[in-house]
Amino acid sequence: MDTALAGLVKDKAVVIFSKSTCCMSHTVKSLILSYGANPTVYELDEIPNGKQIERALVQLGRCEVVPTVFIGQKYIGGPNELMSHQLRGTLVPLLREARAIWI
Repeated sequence: MDTALAGLVKDKAVVIFSKSTCCMSHTVKSLILSYGANPTVYELDEIPNGKQIERALVQLGRCEVVPTVFIGQKYIGGPNELMSHQLRGTLVPLLREARAIWI
């Protein structure tokens, strides 16, 4: 992982790379928030180094750069991967393990 990207996710339970105008980003944020987690959200269209972060996310293999989710400093992926965890019942354990939620 790019060192700048690693610095942004370090010591954070949940990180979402988003764009303020992306409806899927809104959906992903809403899902995480619905569990009581408090994600760190980077709106790439609103921060000065947003383009640099986008390039680093592309290097992870992301076609659609946003939303991209990290839980417990682990790269989860985008909305499809997150929803798969939700459907398999593995999202809550991931959030608990990362200490993003307590119950």
